Amino acid sequence: ELPPGYSMFWKGEYDSTRSAQLSLVPGGVPAVVIMTIIIVALFNALRPSLIIALAIPFAVIGITAILLPTQTPFGFMALLGAMSLVGLMIKNSIVLIDEINANLKAGLDSYDAIVEAGMSRVRPVVLGAATTVLGVVPLLQDAFWISMALTIMAGLTVGTIITMILVPTLYATLYRVKSPGSRSVSEAETRVGET
Repeated sequence: ELPPGYSMFWKGEYDSTRSAQLSLVPGGVPAVVIMTIIIVALFNALRPSLIIALAIPFAVIGITAILLPTQTPFGFMALLGAMSLVGLMIKNSIVLIDEINANLKAGLDSYDAIVEAGMSRVRPVVLGAATTVLGVVPLLQDAFWISMALTIMAGLTVGTIITMILVPTLYATLYRVKSPGSRSVSEAETRVGET
């Protein structure tokens, strides 16, 4: 207990980081709304924006996996890196969903369109992520930028892998696309039921 007239409160680095992070909230909310509107307008549907929104949080796996072992704090610069990472993951997801839609317009079956899009977009998405990851490597030697560099590097690496697996899976789930094996079983059951 402190004598009368004395009090303790957090100040210094903690307080400045917290106030800097809170200052991003007023601009962050409209940015999320605008991005959502753009994605809905781009695909003319709600489900693609839902697929993208569900895939983004998984980048936290990569961020946590690098910041914890290196004992790097998730400060203001790391938060800026995470916000940049959200944009990069949205871009990768849009590329993948757009390719699925292009395959569907070309006449491919829904299942084949998803598989073909996943295979054909691996190279450009991975190369784009690799150039970004390698581009922030010089920032690792600077104490001010290291948290942002680590956040982008690890988050984008794990996020790219997750995007290439999770986005097609979520697409197939939300659009109720059945695999060829399950379709043949259900068709056989239908034929048996009809006879």
